[in-house]
Amino acid sequence: MISKRKRKPFIQENAIGQYIRMSPHKARRIIDQIRGCSYEKALMVLDFMPYRARHPILKLVYSAASNGNHNKDFDKTSLVISKAEVNEGTTIKRLKPRARGRSYLIKRPTCHITIVVTTLDEYVFRPFWYQEPRRKKFILF
Repeated sequence: MISKRKRKPFIQENAIGQYIRMSPHKARRIIDQIRGCSYEKALMVLDFMPYRARHPILKLVYSAASNGNHNKDFDKTSLVISKAEVNEGTTIKRLKPRARGRSYLIKRPTCHITIVVTTLDEYVFRPFWYQEPRRKKFILF
C-alpha cells in the first residue's frame, strides 16, 4: 500500500464579497493591479486609483487581512495577496417605461470577488493558468 506524504498546510485566509453591483470587467481591471502585491502596497495602490470599483475591493482587502490577523495570528505587515479573482454574478433585470406603452429592459451586472492573503514566507507566485505537474503513481508488488 502506498502511503501519501503529508504536506505542510498552506497558510492562507480569504474574504469573499458576493453580489457586488458592478461589472466584472471593471472589477478585474483593478484586481489585476493588486494581485501578487504586499498588503501595504495594495492599500497604497487602491487609495490612489480613480475608479469607483476600488471601494468594495478595498473593503475586501481590509477584511481578508483582519481575518488573517484574528483567526490565524498573521502579522499584517507580512501579508501578500496571493489570489484575487472576480467571477460573474447574476444579472439584475429592470424595466424602464418607453414611448407608446412599451418597456425597455435594463441589465445591471453583479460580480463575486474573492481575495486570498498569505504570509510572505509561504507565498510562491504562480500565474492563474499554472497547474501542478501530475505525478505518476507507481505500484510496487
